[in-house]
Amino acid sequence: MLHAVDDASGRVFLRFVPNENTEEVLKTLKKYVEENGIPHSIYTDKFKVYYAEDKQTDFQKAMDKLSIRRIYANSPQAKGRVERGNRTLQDCLVKEMRLRGISDIDSANKFLREEFIDYYNNKFSIKDDLPDVHTSSEGIELENVFCRETKIQVRNDYTVTLNGKYIQLEKSEVTLPLPKQYVTLRKYLDGSLHIFHNEDELKFKILNGKPRRKRVKVSWRPAENHPWRNINFGKNRRK
Repeated sequence: MLHAVDDASGRVFLRFVPNENTEEVLKTLKKYVEENGIPHSIYTDKFKVYYAEDKQTDFQKAMDKLSIRRIYANSPQAKGRVERGNRTLQDCLVKEMRLRGISDIDSANKFLREEFIDYYNNKFSIKDDLPDVHTSSEGIELENVFCRETKIQVRNDYTVTLNGKYIQLEKSEVTLPLPKQYVTLRKYLDGSLHIFHNEDELKFKILNGKPRRKRVKVSWRPAENHPWRNINFGKNRRK
């Protein structure tokens, strides 16, 4: 279960997932932002989904796009508030689901959304009026924020490669990038692929195999009075 706690009020946001991987974390954060707005900062451990020394993770890219400050815990004890909350949830939440016969993720998440989260927050969170430091996400295309993103160089034939597949960029009203320039490939959380250059979306098609190099056949015959015809090569005159 992915468990987020608001530091000021103690309100929780919960979601069951098969694994704590990048896709499920991004889905959870997208849902959180849609319902609550953009938080000022977010505090996580250094699990590989959230932190990497040699490259920027998709989680980090999303946080930077929304200007969310990232804070990393250097020890399990530093996440004590979440861990203490988990002990409570492992008791009362498990019992509530058992009483309802809930044993699959979809049913569990429906129960969280429709009943348990509001019940838990009303019982345990601070109810005093507190300033909300979340900012609105209105006008932001969140699908371009919470996604898998990579940059790839354009080849001379206006193709790019992704996971061994060739993708042909096609002409449209958007100006194509020049060969050797980079485009941004984004895989949305619904599984669809989108390609951008300077934040303009490009048209493309996925090829079945490696594109064949086009051979240009030049057919040209000089005029009868062309100087080239007056040059002798060896014993023969070129006609």
